[in-house]
Amino acid sequence: MNVIEPGGKRYMRDLFGEKNKNGLTQELIEALFPIFEEASAGAIAVDRESRITWINSSYSQLLGLKDQASPIGRPVRQVIPETRMPEVVETGKPLLLDIMEYQQQQLVVTRLPYYSKAGEIEGAVAFVLYDDLQPLTPLVSKYRRLHQDLAAARKALAKKARSTRYSLGDFVGASPGALEVKRRARLAAGREMAVLLLGETGTGKEVLAQAIHSVSSRAEKPFVGVNVAAIPDNLLEAEFFGVAPGAYTGADRKLREGKFQLANGGTLFLDEVGDMPLPLQAKLLRALQEGEVEPLGSNKIISVDVRVIAATSRNLEVMIADGSFRSDLYYRLNVLEIPIPPLRDRLADLGLLCETLLWEISEGLDMRAEITDAGVAALASYDWPGNIRELRNVLERALTMSEEGGVLDADAMFKILPRSGARHASRIAPHPVRPLADILAEAEAQALEDALVASRGNRTKAAKLLGISRSVLYEKLAKMS
Repeated sequence: MNVIEPGGKRYMRDLFGEKNKNGLTQELIEALFPIFEEASAGAIAVDRESRITWINSSYSQLLGLKDQASPIGRPVRQVIPETRMPEVVETGKPLLLDIMEYQQQQLVVTRLPYYSKAGEIEGAVAFVLYDDLQPLTPLVSKYRRLHQDLAAARKALAKKARSTRYSLGDFVGASPGALEVKRRARLAAGREMAVLLLGETGTGKEVLAQAIHSVSSRAEKPFVGVNVAAIPDNLLEAEFFGVAPGAYTGADRKLREGKFQLANGGTLFLDEVGDMPLPLQAKLLRALQEGEVEPLGSNKIISVDVRVIAATSRNLEVMIADGSFRSDLYYRLNVLEIPIPPLRDRLADLGLLCETLLWEISEGLDMRAEITDAGVAALASYDWPGNIRELRNVLERALTMSEEGGVLDADAMFKILPRSGARHASRIAPHPVRPLADILAEAEAQALEDALVASRGNRTKAAKLLGISRSVLYEKLAKMS
């Protein structure tokens, strides 16, 4: 295997390039395993069908699989939904550095393919380099700044052209519900199919629609959105299909393109599609089935190629039952359904959402803005009927009224939150309230005990598991004795 250039340099492209697929063989991977495993927080291997063939004990513990049946033989995505191992197996290209979210954990991983002696893909291995991003804080901070600069540039460009402002990273959340939404969105982005987004107002349906478009094969083509509920019924047909010259008094002398023509080659986003009148539903169905539209007042048929993403906050199945929505249009739109949970069902994401929204808001106000843990807990006491849109409004109002230099605590939140939307007391505090010191002491003692059990009494390893120094561990154990 010749991977040394005359100058003595080793190139990664020689290992993984199209011309040489013998870069990493199973034998080489096995030789490197002890080194990688010792330096990592977990390791896993899959075969060419992306089924788990091996996983070490530290990764099993990290994933919470210790008390479950062995995952060997199972598709890796059943065990780790957010993994990109199948992508590595399919493409044969390594992912040398990636941040993977797993049950509110952020793991830094590297994934490598390996080949048989005949050059055929055999599978892939992955190593968790970090299970705590704290050592990478400077790098993560720089990445976030670059991401924020990129987002600002995208928004500026989107004002001048029919492009997207949002990517999948703008759909913020690490709760199971949010991660499932992102998983389905990635699935939708990789396939040419109609998508139906279901969710209450303010949950981020347009953000998700733009995100799907931005990573699809149509990303370089137009993204055209139309809010059906915002357009009068008598203008909807012209808005969708365009108007021929002189179609009616006052019409332009040249063809006025509709949203289908503007989105040709790209994505058409139909927001609040449940508000579409029945006559237009029939014409929309025909346009989607035939891939052609007829401008108002014209006999000319225009071929169009659009990918449709529809969204609604209404229950379309109930509307079908009462005859206000066509079942055939529903089945045409609902090839891949993505339900977006309301904010009250993913309160674990409140902290992340507040951090993101406060950064955006503080840019406009030219001030530093942050929220305390108590402030986030106060927000969790509310039911959020307006979802993320309402959360942004509450944070903006709280910052405007803040006298603490942009630091929002529980008092600041309770001054702004409507009293009528408070969650039931049993949902806020289902157990009797105990002194905080007692709760913390109990939790710390349990953590120490778990770490010692996991490390089989090895205090050095236990301290490493807990993320503290060995001297601090000894101090805490002495207080417990």
